[in-house]
Amino acid sequence: MGLPALAVVLGAFASFSGFLFGYDTGYISGCKEMESFIRTFGTLQPDGSYLLGSGRDSLITSILSVGTCLGALCGSIVGDRIGRRFGIVFYICLFFIGVACQTGCKSLAGFAIGRVFAGLGVGGTSCLVPLYQAECSPKSIRGLVVSAYQFFVTVGLLVAACVVYSTKDRANNSAYEIPIGIQFVWGALIIGGMCLLPESPRWLLSRDDHVKAKKSLSRLLGQPEDSQAVTTEFAEIAANLEHERSVGKATWGDCFRYGEGKTRLRIFTGMALQALQQLTGVNFIFYYGTSFFANSGISNPFLTTIATNVVNVGMSVVGMLAADRVGRRPLMMYGAAGMAVSQLIVAAVGVAVSQANQAGQKVLVAFCCIYIAHFASTWGTLAWVITSEIYPYELRGKGMSLSTATQWLFNFAIGYATPYLVDDAPGSAGLKTNVFWIWGGCCCIAFVFAYFFIPETKELSLEQCDLLYRNSTILKSAAYRRQILQHDIHDDEIAHYSANKGPKPQHIEEDAKQASRPETIA
Repeated sequence: MGLPALAVVLGAFASFSGFLFGYDTGYISGCKEMESFIRTFGTLQPDGSYLLGSGRDSLITSILSVGTCLGALCGSIVGDRIGRRFGIVFYICLFFIGVACQTGCKSLAGFAIGRVFAGLGVGGTSCLVPLYQAECSPKSIRGLVVSAYQFFVTVGLLVAACVVYSTKDRANNSAYEIPIGIQFVWGALIIGGMCLLPESPRWLLSRDDHVKAKKSLSRLLGQPEDSQAVTTEFAEIAANLEHERSVGKATWGDCFRYGEGKTRLRIFTGMALQALQQLTGVNFIFYYGTSFFANSGISNPFLTTIATNVVNVGMSVVGMLAADRVGRRPLMMYGAAGMAVSQLIVAAVGVAVSQANQAGQKVLVAFCCIYIAHFASTWGTLAWVITSEIYPYELRGKGMSLSTATQWLFNFAIGYATPYLVDDAPGSAGLKTNVFWIWGGCCCIAFVFAYFFIPETKELSLEQCDLLYRNSTILKSAAYRRQILQHDIHDDEIAHYSANKGPKPQHIEEDAKQASRPETIA
């Protein structure tokens, strides 16, 4: 199989796990507005109507993230023991249990338990899929392949909105049971797709299975096992792994030690990056968007939700294509700035105009879409790319677990707190659109974070990313990266002088001095 064809397969089937993430996030927003859902899981009011109060709303929405956080934390353990591929399949099976509970249970407790199991599956795959893709993708298109995960998240959100819109008027419980139950189909597609893909050659080498590792590399590179390309890359990965083993077995405690490889900085960067991705407020739109637009005076909130999802999908494609062309660092800074401006405008419009002002409401929706466009093309796609490539090999699984669990922890906190922040009810803050001041402020923090903590790793192999962290700084990373590419420093050369603790190649020493000069971001 040629390299482009394999990249399509790797991106499509592995990334389809992101579809589960997006779909599960998207369907709950619309289902909570359905009369049958409210009648089943809400509380009876004195006037005979049913109400899904802030407490139940928060529980139903955010309990998923309890499972996802735990699933992500255990992702490295599962992935390291049974492999990346079978780890993904294992988590999909847990996801099936969750879907069955949500579809069949008519009690709030049973539905919540189903959400937890579904969360375990979504959280585990959200850790293992980007890790698997990064370990299997050629460096020239790694950004494209890994960012395909986020693309399928957006597709899942869009499909969920469309399915919910098509069933919302059904008179019985099938109105919400169909959007939930159809997830069995999505999970089955993922399991079938994973059967077509090879295991990560890096994981196979870590298990000393050299024969299967070479076969996996052969498939990934589209070259015979005895070809120069396969032999060279096999030697590079093996040399790097041997160096990591010479240092000693990595533990969870090693994640928080600084050391020569600046491990603590790298772990902090990944965790903070995923936390800030959530603090930009994106899941406010997708968890509570339908309710928010309805309360803002939008005539058809369901269609508006679909429109925001269309923007999300379209701009994710832009982000996928830009990841390996423009670069990580400038895109993340631009995205944070664009999101901040859009969020602050939404907050200002919400304060300045009334719900009856149709022109003002259209401006509100327009800038929500502009915000989503900036998120989808930058922080939405690149957060997964960056966290999959900045960790040293021996701690890559643990690093991905910590960063992904951090994302789900903040996802839970935001999902649980939002009704209390937004709703105009006893015990709630009643912020309404003023909540966008908070999201906008977090986007300003994200801009500063991107400047000081996100390196430029475009077109570098995972081993070269490690070299960059060891011998450069964040602000000088773009210049140092250019020196690596200019001199075509291969991974076997990196591994050789790292393993033997010898001096760096002379051209690296000289260029490191040149790279110490302040640079402009490019």
